[in-house]
Amino acid sequence: MKNLITAGALALALATTASLTLTTAAIAGESGAVYKTGDVTIVSPWARATAGKPRNGGAYLTIKGGTGNDELTGVESDVAKKTQLHGHRHEKGVMKMHRVDGIEIPAGGMVMLKPGGHHVMLMKLKQALKEGGSFPLTLQFAKAGKVTVEVQIKGVGAMNAGAHAGHGKMKMKK
Repeated sequence: MKNLITAGALALALATTASLTLTTAAIAGESGAVYKTGDVTIVSPWARATAGKPRNGGAYLTIKGGTGNDELTGVESDVAKKTQLHGHRHEKGVMKMHRVDGIEIPAGGMVMLKPGGHHVMLMKLKQALKEGGSFPLTLQFAKAGKVTVEVQIKGVGAMNAGAHAGHGKMKMKK
């Protein structure tokens, strides 16, 4: 009987560990990093490499909400002179970027910052973003606080989180 109870406890522990591992892998994707602050989870921060003389760039990531609503209220990075949260909207048939004060993170929900949607805008880059490199980005949440993530720089044409073209043909509103 003792052996049966021990075997059952061991099986339950292994199943729980396997479930947590699979859940983390599903959230992170195949190679994405996972960060946590409060009960908010940040997954797979990435940016595109910049070609030629860099002016602006974008950073993208996925945020999973915790037990309560939260809001991404700010971003900071030393790679650019100005770092802002941006969104996109269609105006008269043209997609335009615009600054947003915050991005709502619903309880238990998921928000993707991706090309063609909400994203981190890196304005007046201090140097080119080179494929294979990385840089720190600090995210500020209203409830969960601050967390610094390491943004992985992918190729110039990377589209990991979306299906729209990059910043090149979009008009930016200040």
